[in-house]
Amino acid sequence: MTYFEVDITNCEQEPIHILGHIQSHGYLCAIHPDTYTIVHASANLADLVGQPIADVLGQSLAEVLNKTDLPAATLIELLNVGKRNDSWDTLNPYRLQLDGRFWNLVVHAFKGLLLLEWEPTDEQPKVAMNQRLIADALTEVQSSRQLADLLQNTAQRVKSIIGFDRVMVYRFSADWHGQVIAEAREPELEPFLGLHYPASDIPRQARELYKINLVRLIADAGSVPSPILSQPGWPNDAPLDLTHSTLRAVSPVHIEYLNNMGVQASMSISLLYPGELWGLISCHHHAPRFVDYAARQAAKFVSQLLSAALEFRKGEEDQSLLLHSLENGQRLHEQLLADEDVVRALTRRSVTALDLVAASGAVLLFNNQQHRLGTTPDEAAVRDLAEWLKTTLSDTFLETSHLPALYPPAGIFRHQGAGILAVVLSRELNEYLIWFKPERIQEVTWAGNPQKAVTVSDDGQHRIGPRKSFEAWTEMVHNTSEPWGQAEVAAAIKLREDILQIVTRQANEIRQLNQRLQAAYEELDAFSYTVSHDLRTPLSSIRCYSEILLEEYGDDFNPDARALFQKVIDSTDRMRALIHHILFYSRMGRTEVNTQLVDMNHLLTSMRDEILLTEKDRSLAIDIADTPAINADPTMLSQLFMNLLTNAAKYTRSTPAGHIQVSGKQTDEDVIYSITDNGIGFDMKEADKMFELFKRLENARSFKGTGVGLAIVKRIITRHHGKIWYQSEPNRGATFFVSFPLIAVD
Repeated sequence: MTYFEVDITNCEQEPIHILGHIQSHGYLCAIHPDTYTIVHASANLADLVGQPIADVLGQSLAEVLNKTDLPAATLIELLNVGKRNDSWDTLNPYRLQLDGRFWNLVVHAFKGLLLLEWEPTDEQPKVAMNQRLIADALTEVQSSRQLADLLQNTAQRVKSIIGFDRVMVYRFSADWHGQVIAEAREPELEPFLGLHYPASDIPRQARELYKINLVRLIADAGSVPSPILSQPGWPNDAPLDLTHSTLRAVSPVHIEYLNNMGVQASMSISLLYPGELWGLISCHHHAPRFVDYAARQAAKFVSQLLSAALEFRKGEEDQSLLLHSLENGQRLHEQLLADEDVVRALTRRSVTALDLVAASGAVLLFNNQQHRLGTTPDEAAVRDLAEWLKTTLSDTFLETSHLPALYPPAGIFRHQGAGILAVVLSRELNEYLIWFKPERIQEVTWAGNPQKAVTVSDDGQHRIGPRKSFEAWTEMVHNTSEPWGQAEVAAAIKLREDILQIVTRQANEIRQLNQRLQAAYEELDAFSYTVSHDLRTPLSSIRCYSEILLEEYGDDFNPDARALFQKVIDSTDRMRALIHHILFYSRMGRTEVNTQLVDMNHLLTSMRDEILLTEKDRSLAIDIADTPAINADPTMLSQLFMNLLTNAAKYTRSTPAGHIQVSGKQTDEDVIYSITDNGIGFDMKEADKMFELFKRLENARSFKGTGVGLAIVKRIITRHHGKIWYQSEPNRGATFFVSFPLIAVD
């Protein structure tokens, strides 16, 4: 039998999912899903089954249960039903009785094993009480107008369900330190409301588990955990993974932390928005306290209601900010078109660049001059800042709420600009549009000194231990501003595109020549990659149709087979034409664009049919709404939309039901199309390299791709004097917008 021991030297590296123990109030065994052989068991399982643990390991579950009063046949059939349905949620918990006590059996499958966990429960389930509390919570969520009231009432509701001494709602900040923003407690307890806790109190691997296990109970911090034993011969490097276990033991570091707080029982309920850890409902009790499965599920449901309410309210707030930015962004765009003078349009009209975002000042650096709005650093400081921006990695924009940490000289002007949002107009000409937010001095009250104590063990290893003091400890936080929102970043990127469109129109002959030479150089450099990227879809079609002909019809062609064969021929023709046009486009980069009115409905419908055929083994819907015609080069337009649609299809593959929406509208100046998907999305703060050749965003690296497609899209848009912008959030899908002028001339 093997026993996995953990040597804790650093809480960030602690393998809390494989600690090798369970909490002592329950029992656990892990069985092989085919033979039901017991391969792991908690040492205390011997008390439940009345047999030495050595006799249990390696035996079938049925043999072990037959020697007890447990309903062996019923439990085996329960496992069979769960396996057939490939689901355990509808079966958990299974209630049973042994030796006059009642137990809940909870089952889950993970990493090739079935884990069975028994935990105690009441003789009479408190179903009615839990249902009433859930109904009250639902009413509360629906009626609460202020988020603070909703959080406070939720804390009180959870306290009523589980009966703990203290229930806190704990919200994470961007750097993962947290603050108690709501609290329900017994009157004699010291209030924790408003206190901050450092990020190190809940290390990264614990936060990841909180996204998986929405409810986590520590029934008795002072109890001795039961070790998990393995059948003879089980490899030492393969401990049982308890990621989804309800009984998973507690990290020794966290036990020490709870002891330092005087807490004997703890329960945490995750709050997610949107799909990420927003905060926790953290519950403390000063004596051991077990919360049964039903009560934990009721608390979990309340937290899910709160998570949904957070998303709804946050969505309303974001939508309001987004609409404000869009309205002012549209006014600025109209002023740019009317004036064709960037400085006057952005700084001297009724709506200025300062109105686009929630900033206290803005500076436009253009044509070797600085144009100020609101409160900004002085001219020399802005000039030095612009020189520093040249050295940053961002090619499109930079946003930060703690500029002095990145650029120390900014400490001098932190009162005007501790945070900046800067978009690059021309790095070579030192042209930028920079918004400033002033320093927001915060007095942060921590629950004890946020710095963890470092001790040295007997073997000389440095060990980071939990804090021992939780008395209020206050510090002043300098050099930071209010953070920039996603809507602000998106509005700034969109305005940058509007400005660059005007700048391109006004460029002198030298600038035009330089742009053409640079574009020609990039086209030659990327030519082989362009051909490789854009031939994948028609080649896939050829292969797919050929396989259908070979497998289904063979040598005997009927009308259906002939139709499929015609599709193969059509795909081959399209490939030949595509090769011809790509070669022409690459070699004749300065040739005028062959602009004509393109029937978008026909173009998009044919693309949809082709993509759906290549994605036929998954659930994918492509909806095409309004399709106004576009003045553009047909070949380039086909390449552009095929790249955007195939990208949307690719990045929705991890979604159970992929959905893509294409729609267009015509304005007085241009035609705008949007392509929206429900895929993995991306962080707007990392999207500055979106259109660079061979550059890919971090969350897209697991998907096959060359990093060429969007570079092609951007070049085609530029050739047509159009614009492209985007709006996205991680795990919330993405929307790409492309606009073409009503009369496109190269």
